[in-house]
Amino acid sequence: MELELPARGGLETYRLIGEPVAHGIYQPASSRLAFAAAHVVADPLGDNSPGAPAVVDWEHTLEFRRHLWSLGLSVAEAMDTAQRGMGLDWKATQELIRRSAADAPGGRIAVGAGTDQLAPGNHPLDAVIAAYEEQFAVAEAAGAQPIMMASRALCAAAESPDDYRKVYDHLLNQSTRPVILHWLGPMFDPALEGYWGSASFDAAMAFVVDLINDNLDKVDGVKISLLDASKEVALRNRLPEGVRLYTGDDFNYPELIRGDENHHSDALLGIFAAIAPAAAAGLKALDDGDLDTYERVFEPTVPLARQIFSAPTYYYKTGIAFLAWLNGFQPGFTMVGGLQTGRSLPHLADTFRLADQAGVLTDPELAVDRFRQLLRVSGVDA
Repeated sequence: MELELPARGGLETYRLIGEPVAHGIYQPASSRLAFAAAHVVADPLGDNSPGAPAVVDWEHTLEFRRHLWSLGLSVAEAMDTAQRGMGLDWKATQELIRRSAADAPGGRIAVGAGTDQLAPGNHPLDAVIAAYEEQFAVAEAAGAQPIMMASRALCAAAESPDDYRKVYDHLLNQSTRPVILHWLGPMFDPALEGYWGSASFDAAMAFVVDLINDNLDKVDGVKISLLDASKEVALRNRLPEGVRLYTGDDFNYPELIRGDENHHSDALLGIFAAIAPAAAAGLKALDDGDLDTYERVFEPTVPLARQIFSAPTYYYKTGIAFLAWLNGFQPGFTMVGGLQTGRSLPHLADTFRLADQAGVLTDPELAVDRFRQLLRVSGVDA
C-alpha cells in the first residue's frame, strides 16, 4: 500500500511498512500505574472557532475513552491534552469530567483541577485558591482522583515560594483523597516559566520534595513533564517511600517506566493516547518480565512521540487528534478552538510515516484514505 506524501517541498511516494500492533482486550498492568491523557473530539457542526466556547462531540469523545479503558489503561481526564487553556472552557470541562467519570470502570480515572475559569490577567492568591476549590469540588462530586494542575494564575500571582506553599498546603489539607501533583514545564506552557517560585530546577525540586514530605498523607504522587530524563530521575530518587513519580516525559518514557536498580516511574502521558495499543502491549510485556518484547514494542514509538511533541511542544494536541482521526476514532480532523491548524501539512505527513513505522495505524487502509482526503482539501493534487 502506498500514497504520495509531502517531502522536501514536493511529493514523494511512501510505501507503508508497519505491521499494526495487535489490538486486544487487556487488564490493567500490575507492575505500573498507567494513565493516558485523552483529547476531546470537536463537534464538526459546532462553532469551534478560536475563542468560542467548546462544542464537544460527546459520543466520540467518550468512545475514545472506552477504547483506552479496554486496553487496560486508566484515563487522565481534563488535562492539557484535552486542551485546557487552549480551547476547552470551564463549562465544557465540567461536563467532560462528569460524563467521563460516570463511564470509568472501577474508578480508573483521575481529573485535572486547576484555575482556568479565571479570566486572563492578575488575580490575588485568595481568588486562585477559590478557583482551585471550585474545581476540586467538581472532581470530588464526580468521584474521581484529583490532579492538581499547574496554574498560570498562581504563577503570575506568586511573589515567592511561600505563596505556592500557602496555596498548595491549603488545597492539600482540604482534599478528601490523595492528590497527584502536576509539574508542567514551560515547553508545554510558556506561562509556567519559574513555577514553584524559582527558575532553578534544583531549587524547585527541593521545594516540591519539602511540600510532599509535609503533606505525605495527601499526596499520591507527582507528574513531571520537563522532557529531561535526568531531572525526572533526580526527583524520583528523592521522593519519600510510597509516593509515585508519574512520568510525563513524552520523549524518554520507555526507559523511565522500565526504571533502574533503584526506582521506576509510573505513567501519565499524552503520547499513550496516540500509541495506546503499543502502550498496552509494552506494559503487559513488562508485567511478564519480557524486557525484549517491551523494548521491541516501545522503541519505534519514540521517534513518533518526539515528532508529535516537537517544538512548539504545546501544539502536540494536534498530533494526538490527527492520529485519532486517521484511526477512525473521530469523523473529522477538527478540534475545539480550531487547533487543527496548529501543525503544518509536512509535519503531519512525517507524523503519518512515523505512526506507520511504529505500528499504531490500526487500519492502514482507512489511514491512507483519510490522508488522501487531507491532501485534497489542502489543495494538493496527489
